[in-house]
Amino acid sequence: MRFELATVSGDPERPNEDWVSVALPAAGQGGTLVLLDGVTPPAGDDGCLHSVPWFTARLGGTLIELSTSRRDLTLEEILAESIRRTADAHRTTCDLSHVRTPQATVVVARWGAEAVEHLVLSDSTLLLESPSGTVRPILDTRLDLLPREILSSLAATDALRNKEGGFFTAAADPSVATRAVSGVTPRAEVRALAALSDGASRWVDMFGRGDWEDCVGVLRKESAQALIDRVRALETDEATAPLVRRWKRHDDAAAIYAEL
Repeated sequence: MRFELATVSGDPERPNEDWVSVALPAAGQGGTLVLLDGVTPPAGDDGCLHSVPWFTARLGGTLIELSTSRRDLTLEEILAESIRRTADAHRTTCDLSHVRTPQATVVVARWGAEAVEHLVLSDSTLLLESPSGTVRPILDTRLDLLPREILSSLAATDALRNKEGGFFTAAADPSVATRAVSGVTPRAEVRALAALSDGASRWVDMFGRGDWEDCVGVLRKESAQALIDRVRALETDEATAPLVRRWKRHDDAAAIYAEL
């Protein structure tokens, strides 16, 4: 097995809100990867005493622990319990009903001898590569399907955040786990996995420098850091900069590559 992880802040003056980890149980029969992309709130307006990095570290750490130690639980059940435990850690000090209470996108993949389980919530990406080299993206497209005019308005976006007809993130409500895109693939059909926050998937979905198979090729032949470096170069190139001016010029970026 081969694993590579990389994450880079979008702004050196600001903490990185992405979180990544890989765990291999002692039995050696499988493993788990977790990638979170914390949602940046307007300054001082989330009803919480804690930072987004605090939240992603708590949630990510619990996801890794439970996904390796509780293989009797589904990934949806693990996400629900992880959200519940994280919420309990600051329920008495913070307003968890606030629409922008700390929250994150989630990617979890867990594999064993027979199967690869997956779960994706919101706009981070999971890629499953087959032995033949074809790549299947696992995507939660609900945020992408919202009209641009809604996404350009904070109030309009908040009105659809974790609401029916809108989009969902992992915040303080464990029931959101049932909204995740989840499934199981036979282990023999997966040669490698990759997880990307939207700051890293820009190479494909914003700049169009290749498809998902090309993206996995960069991860395999170069590295997770090399993919992020390619994105950063495109973000600063005057020829491609207009594409990012509609969003953040630089976003936190995270990538995991796992070759099984």
